[in-house]
Amino acid sequence: MGRKFCVGGNWKCNGTLEEVKKIISILNAGDVPSSDVVEVVVSPPFVFLPLVKSELRPDFHVAAQNCWVKKGGAFTGEISAEMLVNLGIPWVIIGHSERRALLGETNEFVAEKVAYALSKGLKVIACVGETLEQREAGSTMDVVAAQTKAIADKISDWSNVVIAYEPVWAIGTGKVATPAQAQEVHAALRSWLSDNVSAEVAESTRILYGGSVSGANCKVLAAQPDVDGFLVGGASLKPEFIDIIKAATVKSA
Repeated sequence: MGRKFCVGGNWKCNGTLEEVKKIISILNAGDVPSSDVVEVVVSPPFVFLPLVKSELRPDFHVAAQNCWVKKGGAFTGEISAEMLVNLGIPWVIIGHSERRALLGETNEFVAEKVAYALSKGLKVIACVGETLEQREAGSTMDVVAAQTKAIADKISDWSNVVIAYEPVWAIGTGKVATPAQAQEVHAALRSWLSDNVSAEVAESTRILYGGSVSGANCKVLAAQPDVDGFLVGGASLKPEFIDIIKAATVKSA
C-alpha cells in the first residue's frame, strides 16, 4: 500500500465570514479525485472552525492551525487539544515556521505540542524547514534533522503524523524550491527517519512540500518520488487550490 497523497490548505490569519463561505462553496463544488487517491485537509482560523466543519463536504477534513502544549486552564488566548477533539476537529498543524520565527517556538516546544496533541487523538501536520541563511550556509539538513529529532525524541507512534517540509525562504515569496531541491530534502528526511526511527516509519510517513505551491508548479513537484503532497498557503484561498488537489493524479497515474 503506497502513501496516500495529502493536500493541506493553511488559510493562516485570513478571511471574513463572507470570504470563508465563498471558499467553502468553491471547495464543495470542486471536481477532485476520490478520497482513495487524495486526502484533503483545510485549516481555517480558529473562529471559523465550527462553520467550516459543518458546511464543508465530508470528504475534506478540517485542521486547526495550532494548539496548546498541555491541558487547558489559565492560558489566555490558547486553544487546547481537548477543545479541538470536543469540536470533532481531527487535525492540527504544529510548528509552522511563522510560529517558530514570530513567536519563538523552539524545536523542543514544538515537539511537546506534537506529543500532547497525538496523546489526545489528534492527527498532526508537523512543520520543518530552513531559512535562506541556513540554506546558503549549507546547513539545510542539519536544521531539518534537528527539528525532526526533537519530535522523534518525544513520540513512539508515527501513524498519525505527517511531516511538512517548508523552506522558509519559499513561503509566500513566490520563490519555490526546484523539484530537485524538494526531492533532495524529502529523500534526506526519509533517510533520516530510516536511520533514526525505523525503516517502516520512513516508508509510511508522508512528507509534504510547502512553499509557494501553485496550480502552475504542483504537477512537476508531485511527480517527485518522495513528495507525498503539499501544505499550501496563499493558493488555498483561491480556486486554483482545486487544481493543486488534482495533482494527486500524477501519483496514481
